[in-house]
Amino acid sequence: MRASRLLPLVLIVCVVCSSASAQQTASTSSPPATSDPQAVALVQRALVALTGGATVSDVTLTGTARRIAGSDDETGTATLTATAASDSKVSLNFPSGQRTEIRNHSAVPLPGALPPGVPASVLQAVQPVGAWSGPDAAMHGMAGHNIMTDPSWFFPALTLGNLLSSQAYVLSYVGPEALNGQAVVHVSATQQFPLLSNADPQSASLLQHLSQMNIYLDPTTSLPVALAFNAHPDANALVDIPTEIQFSSYQAVGGVLAPFHVQKQVNHSLVLDLQFNNATFDSGLTAVSFQLQ
Repeated sequence: MRASRLLPLVLIVCVVCSSASAQQTASTSSPPATSDPQAVALVQRALVALTGGATVSDVTLTGTARRIAGSDDETGTATLTATAASDSKVSLNFPSGQRTEIRNHSAVPLPGALPPGVPASVLQAVQPVGAWSGPDAAMHGMAGHNIMTDPSWFFPALTLGNLLSSQAYVLSYVGPEALNGQAVVHVSATQQFPLLSNADPQSASLLQHLSQMNIYLDPTTSLPVALAFNAHPDANALVDIPTEIQFSSYQAVGGVLAPFHVQKQVNHSLVLDLQFNNATFDSGLTAVSFQLQ
């Protein structure tokens, strides 16, 4: 899989770098951070538990979705797709209309996805981007600081595979904990920015925080129990909105374990409840499936 490519500007940073590999090869005055071997071993064990050692290139999950937003509480159908190249698409059909979220690892961002004051030329640069649409079908660009975590949040095998293959991420062992009354082992993953760390440590620290993901594993089965990260208001990367994805009801499909029940909590409240009834792997999904329209 590819080395993770990083969004080159996030609010306070106009241009960080053109790719994670460029950061890794540039000379710096301080040694780059390295992953904790215990954390790497735990994530590797979890990935093997999920896939049996097989490589998954893409996934399509279909089923039902319940959406809760304030007084709105509706149920509809769901189709979620993702690839090992860090593309994903969430399509939800409700009585109120269709809702879609797309993450594309290499595209031109939509207007409004970049911070105010960014040169117009940046809009022509190919980079990881995200967009969403509601019942009116109008596409809206996602803020750069909200697409720095892995886009395949609903299918942990791809997320863990991306973390292990990327040179940009550093894995840290946090230790045993209790999560929602269940014993878990906690591992943290954070992108590193060695070039920026020496020139502007404060900005580097913010970018590391924006990219941080917390993985919680079952200590007996090694299966992921939850994935947690922070979302942020579009206009303020400094405000954290706790987001937790909970995985359960794992089922084997062609030797690969997929969570057939996925719940998304935002600010400790349930906002999306996904119940899948079918999982398909390696169907040959291409970039066309993740185009921003």
